[in-house]
Amino acid sequence: MRSRSAALLLPLVGLAAFFALWEAVPGLSLVNPAFLPPPSVLPEAFLRELRSGQWLTAIGGSLGHYLVGLALGIGLGIAAGTLTGMSRTAEGLTAWVVRVLRPVPGLAWVPFAIIWFGVSPQAALFIVAIGVFWIVYFASHGAIRGVDRDLIELAAAFGFRSAPERLVTVVWPAAMPGILVGVRTAIGQAWMAVVAAEIFGVAGLGQRMMQASTLLATDIVVVYMLTMALLYGVFDAAFTALQGWMLRWRA
Repeated sequence: MRSRSAALLLPLVGLAAFFALWEAVPGLSLVNPAFLPPPSVLPEAFLRELRSGQWLTAIGGSLGHYLVGLALGIGLGIAAGTLTGMSRTAEGLTAWVVRVLRPVPGLAWVPFAIIWFGVSPQAALFIVAIGVFWIVYFASHGAIRGVDRDLIELAAAFGFRSAPERLVTVVWPAAMPGILVGVRTAIGQAWMAVVAAEIFGVAGLGQRMMQASTLLATDIVVVYMLTMALLYGVFDAAFTALQGWMLRWRA
């Protein structure tokens, strides 16, 4: 019981110590408060953004880019990973394409996103989907490849001989734990991609952070940084619960 209480209290103590240190650094003039605002000024900055309506507007814009881009990247990643995982021919055909494109970072696609879509929500969706795609693709490909061949042969023996039948009844359920690990990683990567896309002028949290930084309103910048951390925490917790429900058969 004592060890459980300590396990619950230690993170809270560490968080409190972090905020105390953060408050002390600008408070003792070790760093100019204009460059690093203390946490005590953040509630007032948050209320200003909330009352002006900019906080909710920025969240709405970013959530739209995030959710649609995440869904596109996950869907395409699972589809492509499944195809190459089940077909040696498809894997061979795409092997060098993957090797050429995979090392290209998501930010490198920003110029093309602006050229193709302009400074628009579609450009942000493209950047987010690209950032998510490769994570989910490799997770799906590896999970599909790792499915026990005996399970597939057993499914064929029970009459599931067509590829779609084997995919739905055996391959995807067996590969789901590995696929979901990739999806959970992509949930965090997508937030980084959202900010990168919006910094270039697409309306959302990233754009508002850049606007605030040009005015040296670092308290507002931190407010939006913490907002993104909170949103990620909510999505990650929700997905963890969903993951546990989807994999309840393993318990």
